[in-house]
Amino acid sequence: MIAALLLAGSAGAVDVKTATHQSSSVWRYNESWFGGFSALHISDDGSEMIALSDRAMLVKARIHRDQGIMSGIELLEHWPVLSSTGGLLKGRAGDSEGIAFTQNGSFFISFEGVHRVAHYPSSQEKAHVLPRPNFFGDLEGNGSFEGLAIDKLGRVYAVTETSRSAQGEILVFRWDGHTWETPFGLPPRGRFKPVAADFGPDGRLYVLERSISPIGFRSRLRRWQLKDDVPMAEEILFETDNGAHDNLEGLSVWEDSDGLLRATMISDDNFLALQSTELVEYLLPD
Repeated sequence: MIAALLLAGSAGAVDVKTATHQSSSVWRYNESWFGGFSALHISDDGSEMIALSDRAMLVKARIHRDQGIMSGIELLEHWPVLSSTGGLLKGRAGDSEGIAFTQNGSFFISFEGVHRVAHYPSSQEKAHVLPRPNFFGDLEGNGSFEGLAIDKLGRVYAVTETSRSAQGEILVFRWDGHTWETPFGLPPRGRFKPVAADFGPDGRLYVLERSISPIGFRSRLRRWQLKDDVPMAEEILFETDNGAHDNLEGLSVWEDSDGLLRATMISDDNFLALQSTELVEYLLPD
């Protein structure tokens, strides 16, 4: 299967590397607002996380570890994501999907339904919505800004789930602080679709993808080096079988105290009893 991943029209070879599943932890909390997590940010030391639900709710939690392995998750606080007027977000306007933190602690959130990206100086402040160019209106209603990532220069990248370029590539939009541009596209492979993105401490772009079938979810993690706005050295780090994990939708890539790269992911349970909120962690190869 892996050998067949070179698709017509996509450039470059795909290198397959092996990420190691380190641990998984199911997180339960008996409140109606809990669930639907679609984005994730892990602190530099791996001890805390911010999770974003697709109903405009932010949650802060502590991750307990035993010799580096996740052993429990402790809820610390939660608060709603606010609109540009300071009110609560509801319905299509509150379909929050991606989160990306700046070095000073402010953050950006991407939304589907009403396609947009907003900046938040802090968790308690209202949204500052970035300009929305006309071509945002051409994006699919439930297939736009699933992934959000920020590079070392502070530029924000929004990765689409199902919307594609005229050449069939995964659309990537970039906000440089003044304007939106489309610096490059990414090659789709198989039935997987992007659901999250992050820049790792190594400067590479990581994209978490998902495939859905009647018997469960499959997950895949890919990464690229970016050179002069050209994605290069594409690698597949893992590709799971059906049902290996729940519906993984959030991704955060970080480096532990031993200098090892880790990818931590969180699942969206869709607020269904048959699914669960699962935190999953992999050790990544260099």
